[in-house]
Amino acid sequence: MKMNTPSLFHSLSYQDATAGMAFLEAVGFRKVVVYTNGSDPKIVDHAEYAWGDNGAVMFGSIRPESPFAQKGGDAKCYCVVDTDDDVDRVYRAALDAGGTAIQEPMNPEYGGRSASVADLEGNLFSFGSYRGGQA
Repeated sequence: MKMNTPSLFHSLSYQDATAGMAFLEAVGFRKVVVYTNGSDPKIVDHAEYAWGDNGAVMFGSIRPESPFAQKGGDAKCYCVVDTDDDVDRVYRAALDAGGTAIQEPMNPEYGGRSASVADLEGNLFSFGSYRGGQA
């Protein structure tokens, strides 16, 4: 495995993938690849967006014929940011992009700072400076 290549992807499905991409970009995800449907370019067959150096999500449009894309709005993602200040900045960017506040920025007992937002279709994104237990 190459360094800085994700080996775990969160998966999302969007009714409106174009709006989903705009939200992801507004909070700091970076487009890696987007493949649209040949008969309808508004339908995303597969997309990958990177988070930082080694995190990512894969997603596509909701499509009745796909066993993996039957419904949207039920994904949950924790995205690590570099500093406590970044938590507040990304939280504000998510709200400005149309997200809904779930948990305002706070400092949990276990350390770091975190906040949570739902995107336009209900997927939950938590942004935090806590990097896990470092096993």
